[in-house]
Amino acid sequence: MAEVIIMPKLGFNMDEGKLVQWYKKEGDHIGKGEALFSIETDKTSIDIEATGDGVVRKLFLKEGEAVPVTLPIAIIAGAGEDIDALVKEALEKLGKEESTSSSAQTVASAQASGAAPAAAAKDFDIIVIGGGPGGYVAAIKAAQLGKRTAVVEKDQYGGVCMNRGCIPTKTLLRSAESLKEIKESDQFGVVGLDLTNLQLDMTKVQKRKAGIVGQLVGGINGLFRKNGVTPISGEGIIKDKNTVSVGGKEYTADFIIIATGSGIKSLPVPIDSGMEVLTSNEALDLAEIPADITIIGGGVIGVEFAYFFASIGTKVTVVEFLDRILPMVDEEITKQVTSMLEQMGVKVYTSARVTEISKAAVLFEKDGSVEQAAASKVLMAVGRGPDLGGIDCEALGIRTERGAIVTDSNMRTSVENIYAVGDVNGKAMLAHTASAEGIIAAENICGHHKEMVYDRIPSAIYIQPEVACVGLTEVQAREKYGDVKIGRFPLVGNGKAKVAGDDRGMIKVITEPKYQEIVGVHIFGIHATDLIAEAAVAMNLEATAEEVAMSIHPHPTISEIYHEAFHAAIDKAIHI
Repeated sequence: MAEVIIMPKLGFNMDEGKLVQWYKKEGDHIGKGEALFSIETDKTSIDIEATGDGVVRKLFLKEGEAVPVTLPIAIIAGAGEDIDALVKEALEKLGKEESTSSSAQTVASAQASGAAPAAAAKDFDIIVIGGGPGGYVAAIKAAQLGKRTAVVEKDQYGGVCMNRGCIPTKTLLRSAESLKEIKESDQFGVVGLDLTNLQLDMTKVQKRKAGIVGQLVGGINGLFRKNGVTPISGEGIIKDKNTVSVGGKEYTADFIIIATGSGIKSLPVPIDSGMEVLTSNEALDLAEIPADITIIGGGVIGVEFAYFFASIGTKVTVVEFLDRILPMVDEEITKQVTSMLEQMGVKVYTSARVTEISKAAVLFEKDGSVEQAAASKVLMAVGRGPDLGGIDCEALGIRTERGAIVTDSNMRTSVENIYAVGDVNGKAMLAHTASAEGIIAAENICGHHKEMVYDRIPSAIYIQPEVACVGLTEVQAREKYGDVKIGRFPLVGNGKAKVAGDDRGMIKVITEPKYQEIVGVHIFGIHATDLIAEAAVAMNLEATAEEVAMSIHPHPTISEIYHEAFHAAIDKAIHI
């Protein structure tokens, strides 16, 4: 017997509900207890289950629409049951009209007149492949802009960043910093602590990490429900420019956003099976503190792990192919970071080419001779590369360069209705870059012309003191502008840094010569990763050195280093 489904009243003060998501579409069979739809009240989102078996014959609301409680929103009935009277009555209550009583009549009429029926609507307006910081943000933004959006994810939502990158590493680093704070607490007047057996319990550290990750991943699913995004579990295979296959089932869409992220790189060198070689994935899950470790790669990943392991008592060696670690960072900052790591006991080899990993050491060529770094464990930290799994770029006509999908400033690929965001396009492998690209892609699909700008994206390294930068290094700025202006201020001159007990590092600001517009800011110091946002905003607003210098910063704060450095850049230094 046909059943009219109404908007339920789920609370005393609930007057209306918003239809967040239909879990079934017209023509689908549904069983008792299966979720039919999700609604949003003034407090939360709730899934509503079917009270009986049947076929979803009619849906009266679109996702995102809200109606008062008790009004009809759907009809479940038998496959051949006559529901015309119920449909008419429901539409009258809703104040809606329908040109024909059923889709079957529409098709029959078209066939009788000899006209072809209208093309079937696609399953979604947009399908996003990948649920990392680029994919899930793109999906939410697209749904907010009114598009029927689905996200296909083969692993965990949140991607590498939330599950095996940004969040897990920072959780481990915070535990290491807590250990350091206790060891150094006597300088703040804390006495009576027995430091004899002080160390990290990695089991507890890992439990805390898992809890944080779990909460954040769960939050993404809640955001999907709130915004009406359809999550689809499995690996997405692009069959053509409008079709994605997941677990053998095909879904169609007008647009596809590729956000498949990146995978871990390795070196093509002989590796003895007797050596335990870790990637960042395994390093994040260690249950015990290793006695020693050799890290291959002195980029952000390698340096953060070097700092972490050295902080908790591990003997650390870093082997880097280039002539310095953190080659993307301003050289003046890199020198200070290198010195700090060496003071912690980290052995750093640069201009060193790894040739082999034996069962007891990493062998490398340096200055014309072969050297080795003994190790019981090795961490391979030579970077990440775009993950094109499930994407036959050649067959689809998607242009690639050096293994990355080529996109324009609108995030569009060489196939007009396919976009690519995040690590897979190889432009800037940062989570916040991916999220920004995801928003840009969604905006352009929805007809709002937006362009991605890459020269003002901040980056951060979470050692202590922290490193953060935005814009050009001094070398890059001189190559582009010639005679640039430089302003510096050491943290040793900052009162708040003194109070905090860590006055190491500096800020370095760079302006171009004509207007003194800010083109680069580099910080090595306490709270640097939070402070860099001010520089990013200032550069986005095309601010000058004088404008920042004359902006009053509160005292005492670390942020005062900004107006000090910019005063120096205009030759009016105050406290130095």
